[in-house]
Amino acid sequence: MTQKARWEGRNADKDTVRRDVWAGLEKGGFAMGPVWSVIPNFIGADMAAWHLAQTPQWQRAKVVKCNPDPPQIPVRLRALYEGKTVYAPVPYLTKDFPYLRIDPQRLLDKGVSFELAATSEGYILHGERVEFEDVEPLDFCVVGSVAVSREGGRTGKGAGFADLETGIFRELGTITPDTPMATTIHSSQLVDNARVTMQAHDSPLDFVATEAELIVTGNGEPRPMGVAWDFVREDQFETIPFLRDLHRRMLQRREGDGA
Repeated sequence: MTQKARWEGRNADKDTVRRDVWAGLEKGGFAMGPVWSVIPNFIGADMAAWHLAQTPQWQRAKVVKCNPDPPQIPVRLRALYEGKTVYAPVPYLTKDFPYLRIDPQRLLDKGVSFELAATSEGYILHGERVEFEDVEPLDFCVVGSVAVSREGGRTGKGAGFADLETGIFRELGTITPDTPMATTIHSSQLVDNARVTMQAHDSPLDFVATEAELIVTGNGEPRPMGVAWDFVREDQFETIPFLRDLHRRMLQRREGDGA
């Protein structure tokens, strides 16, 4: 019997493609750990991170943003070993602070292993707590995905965290239209572009790295300019502790800019 996903019911088309992908990962034996209602970990995540790291954009990057999920541990680990500063969000944005800064030199000075700091538990313990406004301009962004198309369409787990974070960073200028957006997935998570519903607040991907290949999407669709607050749901305001205050600060910022 098909499981009901945690955030199911917000978009029927997205719900269907997520269920299909999660079921396919389970049936094919490609998953590592649970898959339902999460960004699923998969066999070959380290190879996907390797493929992503071959891009000139990654190699030039000094400051990287990465989602907190298990399949991207190899991405965060590789970034730290390459001397990159990593910014990562609190999982599910459940704390009264949204982000952490993981500085590889500070970790070395404290004797903290990169392997520990690459996990969400580790970087919450050893990272520096920061607000969205304190995050440096980002050279490269990695987001978690459930279903992805070769053309750069993306569907997450359904909670809307990645779209919200990206919108905030775009509005602050931390992410620009030229900032590469990427994900790492198992090849079984690739779906036809017609099955990926992209809305006005969604950011298309520039790179999709799987265990088997690197896909350069060539997606030239316009990127959102900021937060589409009309798409932020009341349950997000209720479950994300800092969100109402951030909303107020950003509205004040818009008014100050004459927007």
